[in-house]
Amino acid sequence: MSAPKKVVLAYSGGLDTSIILKWLQIEYGCEVVTFTADLGQGEELEPARAKAELMGASSIYIEDLREEFVRDFVFPMFRANALYEGLYLLGTSIARPLISKRLVEIAAIEGADAVSHGATGKGNDQVRFELAAYALNPDIKVIAPWREWNLSSRTKLIDFAEKNQIPIAKDKRGEAPFSVDANLLHTSSEGKVLEDPAMEAPEYVYQRTVNPEDAPNTPEYIEISFEAGDPVSINGSVMSPATILTELNTLGGKHGIGRLDLVEGRFVGMKSRGIYETPGGTLLLEAHRAIESITLDRGAAHLKDELMPKYAELIYNGFWFSPEREMLQAMIDKSQEHVTGTVRLKLYKGSAHTVGRWSNYSLYSEAHVTFEDDAGAYDQKDAAGFIQLNALRLKLLAARKNRVG
Repeated sequence: MSAPKKVVLAYSGGLDTSIILKWLQIEYGCEVVTFTADLGQGEELEPARAKAELMGASSIYIEDLREEFVRDFVFPMFRANALYEGLYLLGTSIARPLISKRLVEIAAIEGADAVSHGATGKGNDQVRFELAAYALNPDIKVIAPWREWNLSSRTKLIDFAEKNQIPIAKDKRGEAPFSVDANLLHTSSEGKVLEDPAMEAPEYVYQRTVNPEDAPNTPEYIEISFEAGDPVSINGSVMSPATILTELNTLGGKHGIGRLDLVEGRFVGMKSRGIYETPGGTLLLEAHRAIESITLDRGAAHLKDELMPKYAELIYNGFWFSPEREMLQAMIDKSQEHVTGTVRLKLYKGSAHTVGRWSNYSLYSEAHVTFEDDAGAYDQKDAAGFIQLNALRLKLLAARKNRVG
């Protein structure tokens, strides 16, 4: 790869990406443009601007992408009820395609010929960033310093920072007890004290949820209303997508809801242990499945459930911009046309349970399911022929078994 003249760097303002900024300038002699996205990680981002200026960034982009993140990435994913390996709500995975999209767009604006990220060579994020970037611009160059440099230890990173006058926070000089990735959907904690999957995670790892044991002793009831599969209001108050997720995070976190201790199979081949907190997403998934239960036809609902693991795996593995994900999304979105109504949840001590659901599009018919007189809505005698037709092949199989052993 020829040396780039200008690189757009996904920049957090932390020590690692600050080192990458300086390393790019030294290694390639190029201009570096920084891009910092506000995805609701809960950190003050203006210090990143000051640090990028200090480090000699040629241009600095800091953008609030919370509404786009939730509207165009999180909500479409939740229409599918996506869970990776049956448990993980994909909080990190779904943020990466948006960051890559903006990296590529800013590169076009700036006339940059490369983008760069701070993901290591052991994880999934390098794959997600780069697959998304190449899907959007097949000619873009991607620089992944962790796969190129020899700064293979914390000591070497600190030495490089000191030699190049990169400010080092006092808490960054020692080994961090674990690493954290956060956005409006979740927090993800990995490494160090969490690497032994046999050991319970320390309570200090959790950042968005109270310990369920310390949650309020009184349950709280909330109502989430949906239109075409997306939440539009909480307790009757209409809100924007990001505002809804923020409010659900507050409600879920207060009651200790949304904790997950998971050992997952990374796309690159190894297993890793992570502690995830997704309070708002956990409430949203429960409520969405509840409103689907009365508005989705059985065949459509079961087909969605069959395809969901594939859809979730595509997102986890970095294929958000692939044709197969878009094909599945079109099918999922079609299924959501009548997923409109309201769900009542009961929040208590780490759990969220559906206790009510209603919709003008409901397929639930009390007249058909009642144990009382159904006034001719359903003729129970019809079930006999239905059973006989479905039993025919089973009878033939049993007869053969009895005949030939």
